[in-house]
Amino acid sequence: MNVARYWRTEKTRYGLVGETCRICGEPIFPPRDLCPHCTEAGQDVRTFGGKGEVYSFSTVNDAPAGYSEYTPYTVALIKLQEGPLLTAQLTDVDEPDVHIGMPVEMVTRKLKEEGENGMIVYGYKFRPVIQA
Repeated sequence: MNVARYWRTEKTRYGLVGETCRICGEPIFPPRDLCPHCTEAGQDVRTFGGKGEVYSFSTVNDAPAGYSEYTPYTVALIKLQEGPLLTAQLTDVDEPDVHIGMPVEMVTRKLKEEGENGMIVYGYKFRPVIQA
């Protein structure tokens, strides 16, 4: 990821900033030019709460370039409480403990490092909800 793209996507990566369609009212994540529900343009910025549940998951053993040092890791489809589905890596949990319907919350964590002396890229991951 180049530096310009990194800063353009900062709000989405750190704060789960998406949109709400002005026409149909559906929540949208990530932000898009057209609503995926009604195909109309025009959305309002919206920040999602970061709570949801595991909708589906898989363990990655053969990672794409730049991520092989982190294998194995678990990636999940997360259904946010507000409705949208998003893909995210799970953290702070062992793969045998992951289950569909598991409550999770967003955390900001290191995604990767670019090059030996490169930029550290942070973004969202999800962990099990910590019970107080």
